[in-house]
This record gives sequence, C-alpha cells and structure tokens, in this order.
Amino acid sequence: MESKNNLIEIKPYTKKELAGVFGITPRCLYTWLKEIEMEVGPKKGKYYTPNQVRIIVKLIGGKGTMNPDE
Repeated sequence: MESKNNLIEIKPYTKKELAGVFGITPRCLYTWLKEIEMEVGPKKGKYYTPNQVRIIVKLIGGKGTMNPDE
C-alpha cells in the first residue's frame, strides 16, 4: 500500500496503483472515476498527475486522507 498512517501520498499513480491505495479493484475505481471524469480530466499517458490525484482523493474520499502539507 502506498499510504503511511492512513495518509495518501500525492504523486503520479496508474489506475492499478491508485486502486491499491484505496483498497479496491481497478474495475471499481474505473466505475468511481466515470462519475467524476469531468473534474479529474484525462490521464497523462499511463499516470494521473499529482493534481489529478489530489482531486480524486478529495472527491472520492476513502480510508485515508491527504498529507496536509501537500
């Protein structure tokens, strides 16, 4: 898992990595992202940018929270 002490590290992630951070399957993440795709925008190559990850965490929430310094 990419989080420590329930804090999600804000960095570029692939869909598979991001699904792992949330503890869900990539298919489930795909479903969730379909609902917020206008706010998130398209991936840059294989990765979501740190800014997109910040938006995803803010909109989806999840078991972790962002590091307040990021």
